[in-house]
Amino acid sequence: MTKIVYFDEESASDYLDISAGGKETSTRENIKERAKSTHADVETSLIAKLSWLPFFGGSAEVSAGAGLSAAGRSILNKTLSNTILTDYLEKSEGDQRVLQLRDLRVAAPKDSMAYMKMYTPYMVVLKMDGLPLDLARLDEALTGAKGYYELFGIGPDGSKRILRFNIRAFRNSYGLADLGRMRLVFHGILVGQTAESDLGMKAEMSLNAGDELVTAVELIDGTPTPGSELLDVYDVLLAGVEHVG
Repeated sequence: MTKIVYFDEESASDYLDISAGGKETSTRENIKERAKSTHADVETSLIAKLSWLPFFGGSAEVSAGAGLSAAGRSILNKTLSNTILTDYLEKSEGDQRVLQLRDLRVAAPKDSMAYMKMYTPYMVVLKMDGLPLDLARLDEALTGAKGYYELFGIGPDGSKRILRFNIRAFRNSYGLADLGRMRLVFHGILVGQTAESDLGMKAEMSLNAGDELVTAVELIDGTPTPGSELLDVYDVLLAGVEHVG
């Protein structure tokens, strides 16, 4: 793996706990202790490199300490994140519960919340008087209303499956719109099935989402309506670029 685009740390941490046989406390504490040890080494090195500066001493000592404390927290958070990532990659290798999905073209279902979420960040530059909604706040509203967004993963043969992404788990400023432009491998866990017709905004906002109307033709000859085929749904733990040797 040469580039990590997306990593759901909370789900990966749960996976590590489950894989450890329920030893949640010891697993998490082990990760934290290793991260703190690395963090301490880096922070000590940082202080040593900056100790020659004039403001290390006197009245500037407090502000310098605050700056180093902030830097230390940032280092700790990043180290903790990378420790979980490293443990996850090691543990998931060869685990049949975690499927590695390749050669997929990613696209948003038309009229879905994911489709809308791809474009709302650009709407802040639009000024349209008379609209019944605030375009500038639409992206914020979608982020707060829905934690996971579904995209199609379309195979070379045209087969479809649903990939669900935690909108807060993207790394390095990537987002939903970037996924369609990259050749990625997705680590996913099969969590269920859904019909394509249930992914539209109208269906999601319906109080009876998932209930489909049955026509007279269906009752007579059993012909399914378009979009009623169930597609496998995968929660994505990681998405990244693999090294091609």
